[in-house]
Amino acid sequence: MLRFVGKTLINAVAIWVAAWIVKGINLTAGDWQHKALTVVLVALVFGVVNFAIKPIVKLFSLPLFVLTLGLITFVINALMLWLTSWASGRLSLDFHVNGFGPALLGSLIISIVAWALHLAFPDEK
Repeated sequence: MLRFVGKTLINAVAIWVAAWIVKGINLTAGDWQHKALTVVLVALVFGVVNFAIKPIVKLFSLPLFVLTLGLITFVINALMLWLTSWASGRLSLDFHVNGFGPALLGSLIISIVAWALHLAFPDEK
């Protein structure tokens, strides 16, 4: 349970950084407390999307992984972020990604920030 909370908080920070840096990713909540709650809920949605849908997409795109030497991963991560934006809109969360370009850049930033935070705060095994 603690590992799940840690990963969710790391994803929340990474999403917040991406929303802060990328112009096409909007986190339009009011004050910082509402933004913090929104970004944690978006991180939960992001985790569910990555847990439930991403393995299926990766399985069907296996030939593209081989053909592009794994670079298709960036496109798949962008699509997962874009899907998270759509699901967040359905859940009335104040998070929106305005197109594929911002989703691609945002997914790259989220990956880098989450990787760095996982290095700084490793899982205890």
